[in-house]
Amino acid sequence: MAGGEADWQDDLRRWLAPFLGPLGHKARRNMCPLYVAGLIGPGDRKSVQPMASRTAAADYDQLHHFVGAGVWDEAPLERELLGQADRLVGGPDAVLVIDDPALPKKGKHSVGVAPQYATVLGKQANCQTLVSLTLARNEVPVPIALRLYLPEVWTDDAARLAKAGVPQPLRLHRSKSEIALAELDRVLAAGVRFGVVLADAAYGSGTGFRRALSDRDLIWAVGIPRTQKVYASDVVLTWPVASRGRPRQRPVPDIRPVAAQEMLAPQRWRTVTWRRGTKGPLRALFAAVRVRVADGTPTRAGERSHQHLPGDEEVWLVGERRCTGEQKYYLSNLPPGITLKTLAATIKARWVCEQAHQQLKEELGLDHFEGRSWSGLHRHALMSMIAFAYLQHRRLEAAQRGKKEDRPTPSAEPARDTDRNHRALPPPPLSTMSVPLSSHARS
Repeated sequence: MAGGEADWQDDLRRWLAPFLGPLGHKARRNMCPLYVAGLIGPGDRKSVQPMASRTAAADYDQLHHFVGAGVWDEAPLERELLGQADRLVGGPDAVLVIDDPALPKKGKHSVGVAPQYATVLGKQANCQTLVSLTLARNEVPVPIALRLYLPEVWTDDAARLAKAGVPQPLRLHRSKSEIALAELDRVLAAGVRFGVVLADAAYGSGTGFRRALSDRDLIWAVGIPRTQKVYASDVVLTWPVASRGRPRQRPVPDIRPVAAQEMLAPQRWRTVTWRRGTKGPLRALFAAVRVRVADGTPTRAGERSHQHLPGDEEVWLVGERRCTGEQKYYLSNLPPGITLKTLAATIKARWVCEQAHQQLKEELGLDHFEGRSWSGLHRHALMSMIAFAYLQHRRLEAAQRGKKEDRPTPSAEPARDTDRNHRALPPPPLSTMSVPLSSHARS
């Protein structure tokens, strides 16, 4: 083993120490670092067989038993991951991004595999879908939760669920939003710090999802379809007197709701640059207006076309017009006095989860697992997230060392707080780490 590789593997074992205690048995404590190192190290495939062939200290049976059949509880390691992620990137200026990456798969026996929409392919495909939560601050993401979504074709087949080892409490069908909220509650219970929850229209279009976030006193910004009905913020509920018949039991709005696209069309659209990308400033046209969403109690049939009353919460409706001609729409309960640039930058911060998912797949083999069981898939996903968190730890540590080396003497520059330093010089990308992440591309 080369000296550089030995150095980072020794460092990895030290960093993993809090994860190893809950594993109990010595064999499991030995296999965990080897599995994580296998995900990080060189090689095109990060499934058990190829990793075992590259790992002198472990054979296939040992690694396979650890991830697929070993009797150990993932929950303590998941809690430790949340703590490590919070220490790395948690804080009031962090965001928590909810998404659902797809893992294309052949066949039909791997748990959760079915024809469903695959975001990565932009079409229906045979795949597994994971609900993900990613914590990020200053464009540094750390995935902290990956939970498999089970389509109804699976939850309606008890024999199939049992064969795949799906835990009994999780065999009932749950929507992606329900899974996301359950994971969000786990994250909140662990004390993970963040300022805003972000999600795309697959989640944001659901009234129940938005209300669930508000009920948890969370700030959120979510995508919606352009057809989402909204009212102007000054809508008034009235009690018109009927000329005949029974008196009204509920008030009615004094105006009709309109689609989000229609509400924003006459607004002032401004060019907003929210950050610098590798090819220059990232900008688009944005417009925003305060509204009340038509997601309240529905009126009776025959009363104004059975429309929904205005919701209790006044929120931002935001529109984005990209240079490609594509238009996107969002809702957010960020405060009324916030600037358009801050609204846009917050909404666009969601891109970091896509970057994290790509790196999890391409560099850490998230989609390389070849087992079929529920526990095997989730343990492989957990090890991938732990490997990612370790690399971000190295990345931030290296960036901090670089800043200290470049920093002028104390007499020439006043001391600055850690958060401001963090923003002043973003860490290098994962592919530039001293750990041989990118070497597998040449293997």
